[in-house]
Amino acid sequence: MAHAGKSESYLGFAKVMPDAAKLHQLSALLTLVLLILGFSMASQSFFSVNNSLTILLQTSVIGLLGIGLTMVIITGGIDLSVGSVLALSGVATGMTIKAGLPVAPAMAFGVLVGAACGMVNGFVVTRLRIPPFVATLGMMLMARGLALQLTGAAPISQLGSAFGTLGNGTLFRVVEMQDNGFPKVIFPGIPYPAVLLLIVAIGFAYLLRRRQIGRHIYATGSNEEAARLSGVRVDMTKLYAYTMSGALAGLAGNVLMSRLVTAQPSEGVMYELDAIAAAVIGGASLSGGVGTISGTMVGAFIIGILRNGLNMAGVSAFIQQIVIGVVVIGAVWIDQMRNRT
Repeated sequence: MAHAGKSESYLGFAKVMPDAAKLHQLSALLTLVLLILGFSMASQSFFSVNNSLTILLQTSVIGLLGIGLTMVIITGGIDLSVGSVLALSGVATGMTIKAGLPVAPAMAFGVLVGAACGMVNGFVVTRLRIPPFVATLGMMLMARGLALQLTGAAPISQLGSAFGTLGNGTLFRVVEMQDNGFPKVIFPGIPYPAVLLLIVAIGFAYLLRRRQIGRHIYATGSNEEAARLSGVRVDMTKLYAYTMSGALAGLAGNVLMSRLVTAQPSEGVMYELDAIAAAVIGGASLSGGVGTISGTMVGAFIIGILRNGLNMAGVSAFIQQIVIGVVVIGAVWIDQMRNRT
């Protein structure tokens, strides 16, 4: 019954979110507020400007990956390869810079490498009819292996200060010179990755809610056969979603490697799980047809704030993994309950 309701909404191009999905998204937003209040009371430094900006910086990569995952999940698929594609794209950017290409074209090449990996995923899913879990699992192994093979499992360093601008630069930074001749930071500025995440999130939210391809993505995930009979090019829609997921993984790879000012082939391990968690916590249904970019952003910040707050509380990384795992299971369980109503 849940799928029938979604089909009527999205195949008719009405953008009405099911009440249960709205409730899920509101509950995620409430959880985010409670986490902020809880960690703020537990530590005075949690709500400081510097820590807030640190959270923005740390969440940006997961947010970019989560946006791509959301599109794939709405079509009823999954993409387990984004962490490895992130690493391969970052390595591709680093290698092209080493070859003498300027930073901007090199980063564009890295994004294209990610898009190509996503396109291969889409081709395997739509043409070879291999389940998305298996297809993207294979890409996860291939992309990681290729990144390690190309670099000999060694990081690519000495990429120049310009390469680090995207990951470490800030907007609206205010610095005042003191009488002693030393600068004093009045406001550290908004990190470029956070600005980039905002721009990408707004762009893809508009695409999903206002453009035809967005309506086709929802229709495909709601009821694939009904979408096909209504004239939706289902295979092309899925191919588009996987390609965009790969491209955003490539962009996230540029951001992360730029922060490190080094291309690390071993980066991005398990990032796909955080990205999937962000989408599901934010209300995306693993059954397809339901999900929003705004919800995924809420989910990404829940993950980011949870990790940051637990770090400040001195909780070990192993316990943090357990907590995140429990949160993910809870979100999926709520999703299953929602689909049964």
